[in-house]
Amino acid sequence: MSSGVLQAALAYAMWGLFPLYFHLLSAVDAVDIVLHRSLWSLAFVLVLLSVLRRWSWLRDVVRRPRTLAIFAFSALLLSGNWLVYVWAVNHGRVVDASLGYFITPLLNVLLGYSVLGERPRRAQWCALAIAAAGVVWLAVVAGSLPWVGLVLAGTFGVYGLMRKTAPLGALEGLALETLLLAPLAIGLLAWRTAHAGSAFGGDATLLALLALGGPLTALPLLLFAAGARRIPMTTLGVLQYIGPTIQLALGVWLFHEPFAGPRLVGFALIWLALVIYTGESWVAMRRRASLGAGAPRPRPKAR
Repeated sequence: MSSGVLQAALAYAMWGLFPLYFHLLSAVDAVDIVLHRSLWSLAFVLVLLSVLRRWSWLRDVVRRPRTLAIFAFSALLLSGNWLVYVWAVNHGRVVDASLGYFITPLLNVLLGYSVLGERPRRAQWCALAIAAAGVVWLAVVAGSLPWVGLVLAGTFGVYGLMRKTAPLGALEGLALETLLLAPLAIGLLAWRTAHAGSAFGGDATLLALLALGGPLTALPLLLFAAGARRIPMTTLGVLQYIGPTIQLALGVWLFHEPFAGPRLVGFALIWLALVIYTGESWVAMRRRASLGAGAPRPRPKAR
């Protein structure tokens, strides 16, 4: 379990530090960054699959149009999430981006209820109501909906739901998603290079930074998948706040984005909702564990 905690924590920490990487690419258009990220991620996972000799899944997937359609949609969700996130970082909206990942766990509860038929407990409904009040407050203060956070939470929440029910693991799933995106990414990069001066033909340092997006995308996904198999969901739920907390700290203290007064009230409501949600989940897990430990063991049958 300790190795699982370390793996999951490292994954969330890497995601939390992403603004530092994208800030180095602030001279590159967000669309170009996403296109490069997709292609370099594909190159990285193809190398991993070759080293691990894990290709048998591809033959089965090609024969299943429904699986291909599911992963094509999840690939579009993932690329949309990447595009909004990169745009937010490079336009001084890191705090808004962190909001999206703070509310994602609560959105997952709502998706589980509406799509999977799960029944949230009373405290979870309470947490959802408080988080919704926080979002409404932020909208009133800003004069508009916090669309960056809502889009990031929505795309990542639905993406996570699709990957939860998908038949492929993290590495194979990312490989298929980037493989399906590759023709579109190559075509758009070629067109932008010819008409809009894409960064693909830029200097070597910039190209190396863009190529670094491949392993930086795949490694936290693989660490997360490995850690999630070793630790309880409640522990994973607590660890997932590492990422947005780091993002928020970077946005406030490094990039000096505004975060005080009425805006702080909205975030405080969402944090209160997360405390209620996490605490209730922890109590529920401990209760199930104690009931399981106290259950009588079946007696062996007499021969």
